[in-house]
Amino acid sequence: MSQINYAAMSDEELRQYFLQHRQDKMALQAYLDRLNTRPRNVITTLDDPDFDVKVQAAIRQQMQGRNTQGESAV
Repeated sequence: MSQINYAAMSDEELRQYFLQHRQDKMALQAYLDRLNTRPRNVITTLDDPDFDVKVQAAIRQQMQGRNTQGESAV
């Protein structure tokens, strides 16, 4: 069996590869490692009076980004 070069794959290629090869635990680990190295944006805090507004705005922004990339927003 040949070695798969996960590092050479784009994020989307790696995601798609894992979805098609769910038994490949190394692919899942590579994808999760990649996700965990990214900075996380803090949208709001629990005590923020505008919590709902900020969360809804972030969801809308993410959905619009996916729609412009040709993915369906679910």
